[in-house]
Amino acid sequence: QVRDRLKQQVVEMTEKFPGFRPGLAILQVGNRDDSNLYINMKLKAAAEIGISANHIKLPNTATEADVLKCIASLNADPAVHGFIVQLPLDSDKPINTEKITNAVAPEKDVDGLSSINAGKLSRGDLGDCFIPCTPKGCMELIRQTGVQVAGKRAVVIGRSKIVGAPMHDLLLWNNATVTTCHSKTSTLAEEVGKADILVVAAGRAEMVKGEWIKPGAIVIDCGINHVPDSTKASGKRVVGDVAYSSAKEKASFITPVPGGVGPMTVAMLMQSTVESAQRFLEKFQPGKWTIQYNQLTLKVPVPSDIEISQSCMLKPIDQVAKEVGLFPDELELYGQTKAKVQLSVLNRLKNQPDGKYIVVTGITPTPLGEGKSTTTVGLVQALGAHLHQNVFACVRQPSQGPTFGIKGGAAGGGYCQVVPMEEFNLHLTGDIHAITAANNLVAAAIDARIFHELTQSDQALYNRLVPSVNGVRKFSDIQIRRLQKLGINKTDPMALTKEEVNSFVRLDIDPATITWQRVLDTNDRFLRKITIGQSPTEKGFTRTAQFDITVSSEIMAVLALADGLDDMKKRFGRMVVASSKKGQPVTADDLGVTGALAVLMKDAVKPNLMQTLEGTPVFVHAGPFANIAHGNSSVLADKIALKLVGKNGFVVTEAGFGADIGMEKFFNIKCRYSGLRPHVVVLVATVRALKMHGGGPAVTAGVPLPKEYIEENLQLVAKGCSNLNKQIQNARLFGVPVVVAVNAFKTDTKAELALVVQHAKEAGAFDAVECTHWAEGGKGALALARAVQRASQAPSNFRFLYNVELPVVDKIRLIAQQVYGATDIELLPEAQEKVALYTKQGFGNLPICMAKTHLSLSHDPEQKGAPTGFVLPIRDIRASVGAGFLYPLVGTMSTMPGLPTRPCFYDIDLDPVSGGVNGLF
Repeated sequence: QVRDRLKQQVVEMTEKFPGFRPGLAILQVGNRDDSNLYINMKLKAAAEIGISANHIKLPNTATEADVLKCIASLNADPAVHGFIVQLPLDSDKPINTEKITNAVAPEKDVDGLSSINAGKLSRGDLGDCFIPCTPKGCMELIRQTGVQVAGKRAVVIGRSKIVGAPMHDLLLWNNATVTTCHSKTSTLAEEVGKADILVVAAGRAEMVKGEWIKPGAIVIDCGINHVPDSTKASGKRVVGDVAYSSAKEKASFITPVPGGVGPMTVAMLMQSTVESAQRFLEKFQPGKWTIQYNQLTLKVPVPSDIEISQSCMLKPIDQVAKEVGLFPDELELYGQTKAKVQLSVLNRLKNQPDGKYIVVTGITPTPLGEGKSTTTVGLVQALGAHLHQNVFACVRQPSQGPTFGIKGGAAGGGYCQVVPMEEFNLHLTGDIHAITAANNLVAAAIDARIFHELTQSDQALYNRLVPSVNGVRKFSDIQIRRLQKLGINKTDPMALTKEEVNSFVRLDIDPATITWQRVLDTNDRFLRKITIGQSPTEKGFTRTAQFDITVSSEIMAVLALADGLDDMKKRFGRMVVASSKKGQPVTADDLGVTGALAVLMKDAVKPNLMQTLEGTPVFVHAGPFANIAHGNSSVLADKIALKLVGKNGFVVTEAGFGADIGMEKFFNIKCRYSGLRPHVVVLVATVRALKMHGGGPAVTAGVPLPKEYIEENLQLVAKGCSNLNKQIQNARLFGVPVVVAVNAFKTDTKAELALVVQHAKEAGAFDAVECTHWAEGGKGALALARAVQRASQAPSNFRFLYNVELPVVDKIRLIAQQVYGATDIELLPEAQEKVALYTKQGFGNLPICMAKTHLSLSHDPEQKGAPTGFVLPIRDIRASVGAGFLYPLVGTMSTMPGLPTRPCFYDIDLDPVSGGVNGLF
């Protein structure tokens, strides 16, 4: 009956949580025959019920340390819900059994042998502990008789930790009057004669005689003893601790030996395992969060960002992970405040429905920025800490270049920050450094290959590329792929003809076509154009090259768009670094570096977990440029977050620059590759930016704002709303509801803010609200959060702007006309050549990633508002084939920023007392 019930419970569990099965681990030391027999019984019962059972067998040479190490691993394994150590431990080495049983995590101790579970049982906490399986089975048998336990006199013979002592406690807390007897009890027969319920676990053959037993008593015999019997082939038979033949004449119920308590013990082990799995699901049910939020202590005036960040009492990051349903083995800690999350969580939660997907973007900004990051953090703090919704923020990792340059950090600001902000803004977990190393490995491989091909014969190159090791040549996997690409279907290095060897060893790179540059995550204007190869050892092979900022590397864009390690590796292999002199694309795979790139990036592919000031979770992962790349955080972070928040939760991510750039690329590139569909666009607007678009004076970083931006000017605001209206239209082009967040500054007047809200609603926004989150944290974004909740319930008819199968020029024209407001586009000669080249090379069906200024809807940063009637000039087109897009260059731009006269690093230093970071980020 028990097994049938458990089997049904397991079926119901797996139906409710597809892919889930209760897990039982049995750890055995040595190879005792009796242990093997018992374990096989347990494995058979588990299989019958549907429990996934794992038998771990250590040799009899195992030490105590070996056993403890194995236990620690099983304790941490989320697939193991029940865990027993088979006793006795059959080892040649001394092992403390009590230490071993106490090492088993109490929540997995389905044998109930740990001191914690024994202590809970002894004080009556029956609903919060595991009871040893034999006493539990005995109680089940007693219940099956229908006899009421409460008020009965019970006698337990035996006081072992496994049966006697817990049996006493179990009967006691079921309201029986219990007497425990043992080998030293002088009046044993007299005590037995008083028992309405008798449980015997003394380990002595037939010690309890039938005449001792009270008529009508329930007798549970736990003993297993062997006595001589010449009629048996083995010369012995199994008997219990009770003289069965005489006892059954007086007892109302009695268990036989064998076949009584033994099978129930196994059944109770299975029941405890299923109970443990149910507790696990209740505790770690996907989408069910129990989260502790941080209470902000707001100050007026608002202190500096770093003061606020450093005054916050952060939760340990492993606590944040546990709160959102991540398992310990899915976490790689980088200190107390940040951690990487294993991609295996996606497989575990693959059947979990996604939450609501929100993208934060903005109107065309001033050079100072309008607070998208601050709004992103404010929104998640409002949804989480104030409205108690499951919510994740997914943001980009900032480059060290702007951090030490003119912009400063990107952790948000005021009381809406990702913390600790100094770790967020600096090295974090080293992802950007890994990208730098991987990118520069490719760059080194390009020039080294050109050099070696210039200075060696075909055979010499072949001998080095496919060396003979112990007289045997062998192609590597990546070389096999190159041969297949060349149409050479051979795997024996000795079978290639001279012509095939020539094709294989010579990439024949045209130096003038190299598009791959070296990178550095520091603003350094003097690396914008350099000459390499000036050492005499390079034998006169020099060429002009350049350094870019690391976040502009295609490897960063690949990281952001990959949906796993395998996909990232394939994208690396497809990256085009140059063309051959015959016009054929040369890839990273051709260079042979794909596997090495994957090795360098194997940790960087895992999202980084942090938290906000109010304790809501944040994924910080990837940070591609928003002009020559798509300017969005990683697909992987979004996908994991959407699973973790559950069906009714929210994931808020941010798109770089204004809606015409970051949002358009979020939709047409990121969503196209991820398959994710957004529910709401949050469009951030400020009075300051709208005044600029209405004709206000230039806004310059590091220079005090002109009076027009400090004094009320409704006319400027109204005129500037043309940009807001256009960006609302841009979002609605994609069929997604738009909520406008008016990020209020202290210089804004109520009339100005109200005017923006009115214009936004008239322009077609689902809603528009004033936000004061910079000064008030999540509380200041509550109206925004509620508007987003409502908008997420509205119909979202998401659609792409264009079909990728359209010709390259048509896709560019659609973006220019519909998003920017241009009348047409003009392709300059170099761009025309690239259209022909990339179409010929098979890259014409890639999405488009426009590289243009973020300071205007047009190509001219001086044109504010919503300009029309202009022709968009396309200077050149380049390809990020691995990432998966073509990027037309509109006007001129640098991929290596320079340092200003007074960089941010003037204000950054170590605190002489605490050793922490001081300064402005």
